[in-house]
Amino acid sequence: MSPPSIVLRFLVLLGLLVSCQASPADTQQSDAHPKPPAADTVTKLTEKTTQHTAPLEPPVPVEKPALRTATVSSKAATPSTTSGAKSAATPPAKPAMRTSGPAPLRPEVASTEPASVVRPNHQSWDALLRTYVSSSGRVDYRRWQADMDQLDTYLETLSQQAPQKDWPAAEVKAYWINAYNAFTVKLVLENYPLQSIRDLDGGNPWDRKWIEIGDNTYSLNQIEHQILRPRFRDARIHFAINCAAASCPPLFNRAFTASNTERLLTQLTEAFINNPVYNTITEEQAEVSKIFEWYAEDFGDLRSYLNQYSRTNIGPDTPITFKAYDWALNA
Repeated sequence: MSPPSIVLRFLVLLGLLVSCQASPADTQQSDAHPKPPAADTVTKLTEKTTQHTAPLEPPVPVEKPALRTATVSSKAATPSTTSGAKSAATPPAKPAMRTSGPAPLRPEVASTEPASVVRPNHQSWDALLRTYVSSSGRVDYRRWQADMDQLDTYLETLSQQAPQKDWPAAEVKAYWINAYNAFTVKLVLENYPLQSIRDLDGGNPWDRKWIEIGDNTYSLNQIEHQILRPRFRDARIHFAINCAAASCPPLFNRAFTASNTERLLTQLTEAFINNPVYNTITEEQAEVSKIFEWYAEDFGDLRSYLNQYSRTNIGPDTPITFKAYDWALNA
């Protein structure tokens, strides 16, 4: 209520009080014709009111507290509720997006990364094969022997990063093919010069257990006959692994990977079967590698298997014989 309204109401109340104290005659007269209080009375009342009533100042507006601006941390806050109702507050702003560079890994993610995620990189082995193996599969062991550090580093990588159960089958297959070939090269280099790999270990170096992979120690025969053959049941593997002999399928001068293994296995199988150095196939006769005799169980019906890849069809009456095996070094 404004100050003038308060003063006016006060004066009216005083006027009524004075009227009640008047004489009966005045009272009767005032009932018929009410008259205002005398001017001097009003003046005195006004002065009295002024003396005893402090002027009312307009109310000072109460200042509202400033709204707090919440500082949003980089981690999103957990939503909270009161009495089951969602908060009406404005949700915190999202953290700014990174405009360049990879997002940093949280320490807990990096520290709990499963070991199986770390897989060997076969690029160094690929580079060595390109450098020291010809397109026909001949190996320059003499030059390679002077540069064994890179091979040793690759073999150490294979030893420390053994295949895991969650690896794709193609990656496991590539791993073991590369391992067989790389450890065979290592065996020859450590004993070079030699005429044949059969000059080692009494003619049977494949049974010696010396290849450390993970927590196990393997022989070359174990890798071939206890891992590659029974696990994958893929006869094409015979044309991908190399035993360092002249009659063995040539050492391919590229590394196997999860992405190229299937293609290379078919490519190498076809190339080996149609190479007259290893197999002679005509309409009259088929003289093929001893490998097809040693591992007959892997190939099933040999005639049918050869005809899958041979450019010359082997008829039902065409005899199939086997070539002598040359164990001279593939140098």
